[in-house]
Amino acid sequence: MTLPLAALTAAAAPSRPNIIFILTDDQGYGDMSCLGNPVLKTPNLDRLHQESVRFTDFHVSPTCAPTRSALITGRHEFRNGVTHTIYERERLTLKAATLPQVLQSAGYTTGIFGKWHLGDEAEYQPNRRGFDEVFIHGGGGIGQTFPGSCGDAPDNTYFDPAILHNGKFEKTRGYCTDTFFAEAIKWMDAVKGKRPFYAYIALNAPHVPLQVPKEYEQIYAGKVSTNTAKFFGMIANIDDNVGRLLAKLKAWGIERDTLVVFMNDNGGTGGLQVFNAGMRGGKNSPWLGGTRAASFWRWPGTLQPADVTALSANIDFFPTIADLAGVRLSPEVQAQVEGRSLAPLLKNPAGTWPDRVIFTHIGRWGRGQAAQAKYRDCSARNARWHMVCVSKSGAKQWQLFDVKADPGEKNNVAAEHPEVVKELDAAYDKWWDSLQPQLVNENAVGPKMNPFKELYWKQFGGGPEK
Repeated sequence: MTLPLAALTAAAAPSRPNIIFILTDDQGYGDMSCLGNPVLKTPNLDRLHQESVRFTDFHVSPTCAPTRSALITGRHEFRNGVTHTIYERERLTLKAATLPQVLQSAGYTTGIFGKWHLGDEAEYQPNRRGFDEVFIHGGGGIGQTFPGSCGDAPDNTYFDPAILHNGKFEKTRGYCTDTFFAEAIKWMDAVKGKRPFYAYIALNAPHVPLQVPKEYEQIYAGKVSTNTAKFFGMIANIDDNVGRLLAKLKAWGIERDTLVVFMNDNGGTGGLQVFNAGMRGGKNSPWLGGTRAASFWRWPGTLQPADVTALSANIDFFPTIADLAGVRLSPEVQAQVEGRSLAPLLKNPAGTWPDRVIFTHIGRWGRGQAAQAKYRDCSARNARWHMVCVSKSGAKQWQLFDVKADPGEKNNVAAEHPEVVKELDAAYDKWWDSLQPQLVNENAVGPKMNPFKELYWKQFGGGPEK
């Protein structure tokens, strides 16, 4: 897209950090030892947690593509047309300005390594959305394929996957997470010191299928179920790679010039039976356990480690990164962004933070069924109250929880606080009505052949008819 995206402020170049954003797939808030897990050991993530500003009430979307959409645009995923993870409803509208585009316009070089999941057709791919360096798998996960546009290269697994690198497939060797970190480190080493960089390390792990090097599974074998041992092993592998990355930043002498942000993309999955930090629900639910995420921000010498309790969300990531990168957003982009810059809280964790309402909806309704799904698995949240509806029939059945007093969401107090329900219900109605014109993918028709497979067969030969 062509937009007057941004203009540099007068900030001096040294104040513009390199930025590394690590996003894991299906790791829950409770899947780290620093956040209370009694079995899983994550020493490098624990160190990152210790050295970071930590947002303790940070929320993402209930599933993966929606979260990625909100992070990269600064607004709710439905406003980007992203209401699902498949069936063309994962495609990020071409009318949206993206964070890497804004950073490019401000002099950053940008790279993505791992999972994109915002459209596999050529015009939706990350090289058209602001990334200079692209090293990605297709679809929602390595080896996954659905009818239409969302799918990976044929026969891919987490070991030795074929990865699309700047328009050409490379048949890699090794475990996928190791490969994505290694490629990101190689790229950062080549570009560091020339221009500030933005490296987006978007992992497909620890999402199913639970494919993991045997030595990592063995760490937890016999301590938890077989599948949980594999899931925890995948996270242990991520943790080791985070350690290698932090060591590289120190060896290169750029750790004080580099902001590292770590998050998970939705509520918990494979580790819920072991530990969920006392929360109700997990991935694909509107409960706090479906949306609460880790959010660690490490910038040695600039940000002092602390906890921030203010309600914050994925929509805040875009304006915060732009702010820290010294970018002044154009009026067009300002109009797009719904989130707030967290920069004031990064500098003063106890600072004032006006309340607001954040909306969650799991989406995933049937084609043409948006109206009927208005009240199906959704919520409205402010700093104190969480109003939730889990009506599978689509009927409005609000429950209300005082999450300050009841973070486990055990006691429905809707009857005691009808005025709160009325206020949040009105806010939800206004929000829902406002986004209907932006649901642009609801009737989209995908291509007959998956784009990644078509490109793979064009490069290597073969195909469904062979």
